[in-house]
Amino acid sequence: MKALLIGISLAFITITCYAQDGTVKTYQVNSSIPVPQGDSVKLTIDGTSAYYQNTVKVDTGIGISLIYLRTLQFMAAKNFQQTYGYEQEGKEIFTSTQDLNTNPFTIGNYSDNIDPFTVQFAVTVDMKKERYRYTIHNVTFYRPTETGNLRMSLYEVYLRATNGDSRSIKRDSKKVLDAFEKYISSLTAELRESVNHKANIYSTKF
Repeated sequence: MKALLIGISLAFITITCYAQDGTVKTYQVNSSIPVPQGDSVKLTIDGTSAYYQNTVKVDTGIGISLIYLRTLQFMAAKNFQQTYGYEQEGKEIFTSTQDLNTNPFTIGNYSDNIDPFTVQFAVTVDMKKERYRYTIHNVTFYRPTETGNLRMSLYEVYLRATNGDSRSIKRDSKKVLDAFEKYISSLTAELRESVNHKANIYSTKF
């Protein structure tokens, strides 16, 4: 019995957060619940175009109709806007605007300055039986400056990260790319889980 109680207690992690009013809020997160691993994303450079693309195989028996429906439901839950959708063609296009930060927030650690940026992008999902291909494209970054927002395409940020005039420009641009790639890695992994209905919300065991 003692060993069982220890095992149960180890399955939970206590997280303490500080609210704006100074109060402390404590949450328990069940660490035994599997979290989807982020997908490996790779930047593709084609001339002056830059995009991310990958083909994902899904479980046997999942056809175009199910992939279409589950992709639409997932994107709607994420507040993405559908700009095109035709099930017979097996194609959907979504757009989104996200506010991200190059310095990930760490609980209890306020040493890193907040370095926000905004990114607009489109996601195209092409579907076939038991597989789909996503393409993340038309990516535009907006960085706040003293004179307004600096607008840069994904290709321009890539050039600054690889061929910047100074180390600081290269380092800053790479941080932007890393933050965005971390976000889309998580997004595409969650999409895969949703299409396969492997997330805990779809579990029939209760």
